[in-house]
Amino acid sequence: MRKRPDTSGIVPEPQEQKPVTSQLIEAYLACPTECFLQSIGQASTGNAFATWNHTRSESYRLDGIKTLIGDDAHQCDLSTIEPGHWKTAPWPFALAQGINAQNLVASPHVIQRLPPEEAGKSPQIVPIRFVPANKLSRSDKQLAGFDAYVLSRALDVKVGLAKIVHGDDGATFKLKTSTLSREVNKTIGKVAALLSAPSAPTLVLNKHCAECEFQDRCRRKAVEKDDLSLLPNLPDKERARLNSRGIFTVGQLSYTFRPRRRIRQRAAKSEKYHHALKALAIREQKIHIVGRPELRIEGTPVAFDVEGIPDRDFYYLIGLRLEGDHGVSRHNLWADSMADEDRVWQDFLNTLSGIDRPVLIHYGSFEKTFLKAMCRRYGAPPEDSAAAKAIGSSVNLLSAIYARVYFPAYSNGLKEIARFLGFEWTNPSSSGLQSVVWRHQWEASGDPAIREKLIAYNADDCDALNVVVRTLRRISKSGIDATESLGLDAEIVHEDSLGKNIPTKWPTFKSPLSELEHINRAARWNYQRDRVFVRSGISKKKPTKKVVSRKPIKTPQKVVALDAPTSCPACANQVRTKERLLSRTVYDLVFGRDSVKRRVVKYIAQTYRCLSCGHAYGLHESHFVGYKWGLNLRAYFIYHVVGLHVPQLTMRRSLNRLFGFDLTPGTLHDFKVVASRSYLDTKRKILERIVNGTLVHADETRANVKGHLAYVWVLTNLREVVYILAESREGETIKELLKGFHGVLVSDFYAAYSAIACPQQKCLVHLMRDLNDEILDNPFDEEMKSIVARFAGLLKPMIDTIDRRGLKRFFLNKHLVEVDRFYRFLETTDFESDAALKCKSRFERNRDTLFTFLRYDGVPWNNNNAEHAIKAFAGLRDVLSGSTTKTSLDEYLTLLSVAETCKYRGLDFLDFLRSEEKDIDTFALRRPRTARNSESKNALQSAV
Repeated sequence: MRKRPDTSGIVPEPQEQKPVTSQLIEAYLACPTECFLQSIGQASTGNAFATWNHTRSESYRLDGIKTLIGDDAHQCDLSTIEPGHWKTAPWPFALAQGINAQNLVASPHVIQRLPPEEAGKSPQIVPIRFVPANKLSRSDKQLAGFDAYVLSRALDVKVGLAKIVHGDDGATFKLKTSTLSREVNKTIGKVAALLSAPSAPTLVLNKHCAECEFQDRCRRKAVEKDDLSLLPNLPDKERARLNSRGIFTVGQLSYTFRPRRRIRQRAAKSEKYHHALKALAIREQKIHIVGRPELRIEGTPVAFDVEGIPDRDFYYLIGLRLEGDHGVSRHNLWADSMADEDRVWQDFLNTLSGIDRPVLIHYGSFEKTFLKAMCRRYGAPPEDSAAAKAIGSSVNLLSAIYARVYFPAYSNGLKEIARFLGFEWTNPSSSGLQSVVWRHQWEASGDPAIREKLIAYNADDCDALNVVVRTLRRISKSGIDATESLGLDAEIVHEDSLGKNIPTKWPTFKSPLSELEHINRAARWNYQRDRVFVRSGISKKKPTKKVVSRKPIKTPQKVVALDAPTSCPACANQVRTKERLLSRTVYDLVFGRDSVKRRVVKYIAQTYRCLSCGHAYGLHESHFVGYKWGLNLRAYFIYHVVGLHVPQLTMRRSLNRLFGFDLTPGTLHDFKVVASRSYLDTKRKILERIVNGTLVHADETRANVKGHLAYVWVLTNLREVVYILAESREGETIKELLKGFHGVLVSDFYAAYSAIACPQQKCLVHLMRDLNDEILDNPFDEEMKSIVARFAGLLKPMIDTIDRRGLKRFFLNKHLVEVDRFYRFLETTDFESDAALKCKSRFERNRDTLFTFLRYDGVPWNNNNAEHAIKAFAGLRDVLSGSTTKTSLDEYLTLLSVAETCKYRGLDFLDFLRSEEKDIDTFALRRPRTARNSESKNALQSAV
């Protein structure tokens, strides 16, 4: 198994176990790689936000300490106090540089000593942390829990409470340490394992990278390795699954994409995001499209972007950009403080009201959250106003892109996509985090230059949004070509165009040797039927067009009175008495010259009972027992389900809709069951004729029986086909089927066929494709190429002879000399490569079965007849989709055997079903004389 390489490139020197500190815990919770780099003293690569955030946190800590305890705090190191003596310590607050306990070092900002609530009880120790954020994270709480854990170990006392002072208002959050004790223990164990590991952790980019001091370093290494973590939308579980398959890079992932046809039931659901297609777009640097992306903007598009401080839920800048007859118009709505937020919102609504049918366009969910929050805080505009309509129908551009348009950028972020399309920000360092830094700096200094930076950044975002909108509108045009350029060297590739390059059941054969491609073309089923077999005296049977005389149009409903015998069938006595009057309505189809119509016939019969012997007669069981459905209707159904592979549900809908029937699934199932039972003897006779013949093509394929694996064996000659269901692929099945067969068996290289005692011809197309794969897998193996080239040179003249003369031994015998010469070449040549030796061994092992067709009349050199029959079952198998039982599948195979035999013999399957005939030979004799003579002549020539 392939091992993942070291992603950091840094291996620490063997040393003593490093202590687990608060700083390392904080780093680990954000990113294991950052924790490791800090532990080895790696120099920072620089990050403006990280530097500012550290300065802000330190300033907030000092201000918080000063506010909490003033100048009266005792500067003491708690590690110097003996366990148990802290109870008599005189200080209420203490500042600790570091608390050590069992290789753990905690750094609480302040330690508070609370006096006991009752006499006789011990005072309480509470670690305190200062966090500038208004909203606490899980990491902040774990750090407080770590302080309490280490403090309790150092002083040998239970610390059940920790405090976090946070936010602009200095709110105090009290944390029960017991709720986090298990989580803190796990984190300590993970950090300790990381510090003692011999190598760096696996490099994984995450959301914290933008805030990390090592951002540039890790990003550079990830790009060098083409690491999967460059794709931020790829979940951790999916990345781990890909790694287990040996996929570690974006490039490797790109080769796994396979287009899938979207099933009709899921057409209304959202498209699945394909990470492999994203990787493919990056590798090829082309825009890839799935389906038909739509971007409907009915009105004036208004690109808008909002800047805010999420930690405060404060929105201080709204930027609007729209294009009109007078050019580009911009609006920048600025709020100095929370008090100005209401005014900015009202200015925003007034601006929208002055635009003709405004359509707000934004990128991501931040602006959507802003609109909801402002409507909730300061009120929504009137319902029928232009502003209300714009807010209610705002367009999130990211939703139009997601899973539909794959830009060659690692993420779907606005900055990456816009930069790919050629847009650049005025300030290259601009980002969402940097805007937070600038806003805090402006609040502290009031510098107008910083304010202009923020407004310019917001305007650039609106311009970038407009660039993406123009691109998507261009892509959404229905007539855009698959390789049309957008004017920015951005080539477009539709997903549908990728299908021709993916593996399929019936792939297109390609070879570096033109001779092999020529041979493969000659093996096509239609080619052989139309040319080779004709010249072999086995002409293709053309279905005879049945002449149907025009009949007078009948009324939609007809009443037929059935006469009863004048005397008793049992005793011939004419003395009788009347019994029940029976009636039955039969629904059927009438086939006209160019139409199919419904017919309703009502049968009436008077029954009698013999007074002499008591026998009841006049029942007419053929009309009054069993189906109320006519023969033509049942034949029409079987023809579509078996012959055309139409699902039963589709046929039921079609018959009920077009002819007004009330067919149920159970009724259709009965149609199939009765039909299969009536043709069991037909199937048996087909099998007997095949086994008693001179040529059999055999093949097998998998079948799905209610989720269980089964196999279908196919036996065919040039005239008939039979399908046999078996539970396994064991050779005993085919041996039993071909017991007593003495003709030539054509098959693939499956070992079970070799056990059958008869002359055999192995499929040379299978062999040719295997050889072609070998030379493609070993492009520099000249020995292998020489064998394949010799084989191609041997086989091509044979194919040419067959093309001109047909499958006749008289003309093919001459090639036996070349066969002997080919095997002498193999025997006298010393091959060294493994591929060549393997190939030589295969030729020698199958020498008696590769060129049998040269010694017999009418024996093909490939097994395409059986494979063609397999395709017929494959089409039916796709419709059934494993939903049938073993009995039901066997019934289908009986009917499919009849259908394919009719096809091979040039007979119409529907006509055969309607004829009520059970023997195909008898049915063939009932055809017009010209067709019958042609059939007899072809059958005689085939036997010869």
